[in-house]
Amino acid sequence: MRTDIFKYVSRDELIKWTMDMVAIPSYSGLPNQEAEVAAYIKNVFDNEDIPCTIRPLKNGRCNVYATLKGSGGGKSLMYNGHMDTVPAYGMEDAYTPWIDDDQNIHGRGTTDMKGPIAAMMGALIAWKRSGEILPGDVIFCGVADEEEASIGTIAVLEDGILADAAIVGEPMGDNAIAISQKGLEWYQVDFHGRTVHGGQYRKGIDAIEMAVKYYNKMQDTLVPEIRSRYLEGVGESTINIGVIQGGTQCSTVAGDCYIQLDRRFLPGVESYEDCCGELQAVVDELNASEENFNATIKVLDVSVMQEGYVHQGFIQNSEDPLVKCAAACTERISGTEPEFMACPCWTDAGLLAHYGHIPVVVLGPGEMEYAHSSSEIIAISALEKYFKIYTEIMGDFCR
Repeated sequence: MRTDIFKYVSRDELIKWTMDMVAIPSYSGLPNQEAEVAAYIKNVFDNEDIPCTIRPLKNGRCNVYATLKGSGGGKSLMYNGHMDTVPAYGMEDAYTPWIDDDQNIHGRGTTDMKGPIAAMMGALIAWKRSGEILPGDVIFCGVADEEEASIGTIAVLEDGILADAAIVGEPMGDNAIAISQKGLEWYQVDFHGRTVHGGQYRKGIDAIEMAVKYYNKMQDTLVPEIRSRYLEGVGESTINIGVIQGGTQCSTVAGDCYIQLDRRFLPGVESYEDCCGELQAVVDELNASEENFNATIKVLDVSVMQEGYVHQGFIQNSEDPLVKCAAACTERISGTEPEFMACPCWTDAGLLAHYGHIPVVVLGPGEMEYAHSSSEIIAISALEKYFKIYTEIMGDFCR
């Protein structure tokens, strides 16, 4: 353990960087959403003489890249963290960060994921201040839009920024390393009926009734099949109908209704195309077999990525050099053997692994249960711990 490196970045600096970024709103829908956070990160790296550039994207959005250049001959490592957050969702004073009892920082983005970004920044800065040059390059990618269409990490891939391995800093909980995650897609099924007054029910076509038939068909056939699929180290395939909405009032036959569903598929077992085909087949069967049944299915707009990309999953071999390095460094810092797990949510790691063919793990401070919540926090002790883990991984992997 290189305790002499850790001394170059203080606890107070980690807290300041986190709180400063939390105080800069970067939630979904904000104009130039990540621009001010990117400028802040660039200013921090500029002050440390670490080369850093802002990469403009569309609609005033941007990434920020910093590189700690190696002396040559070592492996390169990417740290990837997203600068965008979800909205406040009722969280009071979401962008006025505060500390309770010198233990936790409160505010939107503390754990998801401006705290992890601060820990990553600290790792690069610690090595830079030490004066020791590692053989391999370390690339920091602060990216846009992970919460929606991931235009930021797609731009990283399109820019040809590759590395021998990558760490995505999402909060996985204490001593947990995610080496897999499921693919993801969100769909909407629209049911098209005919609206009439409720007193003339038989002249209408009830879209809600169609939705019920669709739901029952799914529960009887496709849902059990999907949930029977399992991949060791990843878990079961899932489908969840999360929204159903239709009609306008009690005295009117519902002319329109829709269902929205979440589909999580297993990497290497189920293809994205197969997932779409299975859902389309249920719609097609009902359209053909049920009188006056008229439904269409589409991917939700908020889930549509740039052409050529979808929310792919990944599974990383536990014997991969990155996984073994991350585990060894985590154990050295924490004193406890880490737990390998499947990431319960979707992250940009799927893009880096599937499209960039980069070995990747998801490893970061904070507890997932606080992400997107009205009580989002990050423990200062976790910030310090993962700063040290990131610093230690650089020292081992990049040699």
